[in-house]
Amino acid sequence: MLPRLAHPVFLQIHRNPTKSPLIWYKISISLSELSTKANPFKTMLRFHSTAILAVGVCIIGASCGKKKQQPKAGANQPPTVEVIVARNSSIKNVIEANGTVVANESVELHPEISGRITYLNVAEGKPIAAGTVIARINDADLQAQINKSKVQLDLAEKTEERLRKLLAVSGVNQADYDAALNTVNGYKADIAYTQALIDKTVIRAPFSGTLGLRQVSPGAYVTPSNVIVTLQQLNRLKIDFTIPEEYGKLATVGHTVDVEVDAASTVKRKATIIAVEPQANTITRNLKIRAILDNSSGSNPGAFVKVYVGEGVDKKAIMIPTNSIIPDDKNKSVVVVRKGNAVFTNVQTGLRQATNVEVIKGINEGDSVVVTGVLFALPNKPVKISRVKKLEEVGADSTTTKKTK
Repeated sequence: MLPRLAHPVFLQIHRNPTKSPLIWYKISISLSELSTKANPFKTMLRFHSTAILAVGVCIIGASCGKKKQQPKAGANQPPTVEVIVARNSSIKNVIEANGTVVANESVELHPEISGRITYLNVAEGKPIAAGTVIARINDADLQAQINKSKVQLDLAEKTEERLRKLLAVSGVNQADYDAALNTVNGYKADIAYTQALIDKTVIRAPFSGTLGLRQVSPGAYVTPSNVIVTLQQLNRLKIDFTIPEEYGKLATVGHTVDVEVDAASTVKRKATIIAVEPQANTITRNLKIRAILDNSSGSNPGAFVKVYVGEGVDKKAIMIPTNSIIPDDKNKSVVVVRKGNAVFTNVQTGLRQATNVEVIKGINEGDSVVVTGVLFALPNKPVKISRVKKLEEVGADSTTTKKTK
């Protein structure tokens, strides 16, 4: 516990009005008695207590003397915005769709009957001509059956010939001859049926094309559910794609579309529409369209492609950046500068591009549309135009911003 001061401390505070804008204070400290005979510890304690009190008074005086901050100049100035001048520009109505490469002809070769494979001729990945035998299934039982029917037919034909001669001289009645003739025809039908079964044991290429990978080995027992090999005709490739039914008028037979087969190279090829599915999908409401690819080299059936369907003609329209549109629950609006004031105008939009959108109604050619500083503009309040941009500059700025992010 610190000892009490034995001598009172007197402070005199004098304000110095000449120090502006800061306020300075002059502090005079008097000690009534400082006995040289006093205890040195007590003397030091008195001095420290006096100094602390003096500093406290200085801080209080300085804080009380601060002036109030004045409001910054220009706080009521109008917000600064950048605008573009609405102009009619040429645009194309292009629809981007996902498609699939399809072979001109494609088939999975299955055996028609069950049995063991006795012959297999599959050159994987090689072309093959139409009618070439690909595989044979064991037909020994069917060959035996047809040989038996041929022997029976030979005897039946001899019997029918004898009875026909006897019938000519009235040696037999007509009923006996008709029964013999029916037997001959029956054996002929049996031979034809057995021959049809034998033909099913032979698997041939239905058209010229390229064989795929074989799925079975020689000697394997197969059924009609087994796939022996696939066959693709690659000389002409098709493109199957779907578009919403509202754009069906853009895809007509004979119309040319652009196809991007390889996304890495972004090289577009031409394809001609050959057919349109007459009925739209009841779930997706899309139309299925098929086109023939003009250049089929370097493409594989089943590959993914991008298809661009356009009207083929340009049209004039007012385009503005998409980020200049203010959407709400019912309408879309933009900020137009008229007579130095921000006017919020409802618009109706149409086609969309990567960074721009078509304005069908609400903006006239020559209007100044705010593209930067939209959030700071207030309805019917003044704004300051700092720069007039071009539509291409706004799109380039948006692309640069996205890449930076």
